[in-house]
Amino acid sequence: MTWLASILLLSVGAGLWRAWRGPTQADRLMAVQLFGTSGAAILMLLAQAQNLPALLNAALVLALLAAVVCAALVQLLRRRHD
Repeated sequence: MTWLASILLLSVGAGLWRAWRGPTQADRLMAVQLFGTSGAAILMLLAQAQNLPALLNAALVLALLAAVVCAALVQLLRRRHD
């Protein structure tokens, strides 16, 4: 199970690079979405491995926050474009 978390952490690292160096705002937006989904998946793996159901609640909150941030960034980009 730790190898799955390691793979997810590598994908977060790749997303961090894309958010920093991404040529377009859409790349940065997708990196933010990747942080939310990968972070939620890592928290779910930790909840299963350590038998801590509270981490599942934290994973759900993180996934919801990522969706809200993504929607807010889309609105911001739309206003800048107009």
